[in-house]
Amino acid sequence: MIGAGVFIVTADIVRQVRYPGVALLTWVVAGIVLVAGGITYAELGGMFPRAGGLYVYLREGISPVVGYLYGWTLFTVIWTGGTAAAATGFARYAGVLFPSLTPKLWAGFTIALPSGPIEVGIGPQRLVAVGSILVITWVNIRGVRGAALLQTAFTVVKVAAVVALIALGFSIGRNPAAVTANFGANFWPEHLDSALVAAFAAAMVGPFFSMDGWYALCFAASELEDGRRDLPRALVRGTVIGATLFLLLNLAYFAVLPAPAIGAAAEDRVASAVMESIMGPVGGQLMAGAIMVASFGLNIGIVLGGGRLFYAMAKDGLFFEPFGRLHPRHRTPAVALALQAVWVSALCLSGTFAQLVDFTTVASLLFFVLVPVALFSLRRTRPDADRPYRAAGYPLVPALYMVASAWVCIQLTIQRPQYTWPGLMLLAAGIPVYLMFKRRRAA
Repeated sequence: MIGAGVFIVTADIVRQVRYPGVALLTWVVAGIVLVAGGITYAELGGMFPRAGGLYVYLREGISPVVGYLYGWTLFTVIWTGGTAAAATGFARYAGVLFPSLTPKLWAGFTIALPSGPIEVGIGPQRLVAVGSILVITWVNIRGVRGAALLQTAFTVVKVAAVVALIALGFSIGRNPAAVTANFGANFWPEHLDSALVAAFAAAMVGPFFSMDGWYALCFAASELEDGRRDLPRALVRGTVIGATLFLLLNLAYFAVLPAPAIGAAAEDRVASAVMESIMGPVGGQLMAGAIMVASFGLNIGIVLGGGRLFYAMAKDGLFFEPFGRLHPRHRTPAVALALQAVWVSALCLSGTFAQLVDFTTVASLLFFVLVPVALFSLRRTRPDADRPYRAAGYPLVPALYMVASAWVCIQLTIQRPQYTWPGLMLLAAGIPVYLMFKRRRAA
């Protein structure tokens, strides 16, 4: 769950909602929705403790075409878009250590879409993002052991960075002037209007994106020793702990810097701005290095898992045949990993961090709406199925997760069409592809 997002998105949230209380509320609401999702997925994970995760839940609970569309959208939008966003976040923080790595483009062109123009180009930060993807792909092609060791090491560093930033923000970094400004009269608006409610909904995309990835455990359910017992436990406890850490981290931001300073952080690098306030330039550089490690480590796991998911779909006859080829020496899904890297690199060259977040999140939210539908359907069609864990608060908790996801998805699609509509169009493009593969299998 911990990538570059939580260290960046708070700046954009503050610019949209202005008030610290409303900004913090986005994290509280996202945390509640996240835990509701964990409870919902826990019942499904207990029922189907096998590889595939959401693909299996949607296929069994709704229909095979919906399950396929999820796998298709993972490749075209969700998984690869999230990887590109994390790589862009990595490059953005590399600019702290190496100031010559600016977001300025050296060359580029504009693609005019009905939803808005998309600027494709080459620049220092975008090339660094692409370079990180190529290195990670190379590591994964050479074998899973090296990738796993790297991810384990990087996970330790990024969790330590989060805990350290929280501890410093509440202790030596606590700024009485910032606390007064943020938690005083300006904490909450005197009146709520429709514009602020709409801004709040659009701002929710930041927390949702930052907390995304928690359900990735479902893809590896078949490798757990006791998936029926351990998967529900991990989903519920993991979402509670993750949501708590993210909220505490944002409280630490507001304990150190006033809201206007958070919103004005250079290139939205909030965490570095906080550490610079506490420890000077050295603190900002240390935090930038830690966040680069977090983003890099996150992408090692995403690239590893994505390549294998697309390989499995190809072996099932539901994806392009080259994705199902193994490296002759390393026995890894090298073609799937390489083609995944090509598409991720193209996304890195076609958008900023915030734009890639919009591109990824709206498609994720659409399937978040459908997972509770699968749960409701299975309760009706398979009432006697073995359920080691039954969703607490059913049907209200799954319904809360579904309604909240739908609300943010609709608001985001309306308010930020530039990158959300292209993601939805790529999702829709999966329908004719599915029909093509279905005819092939029938033949």
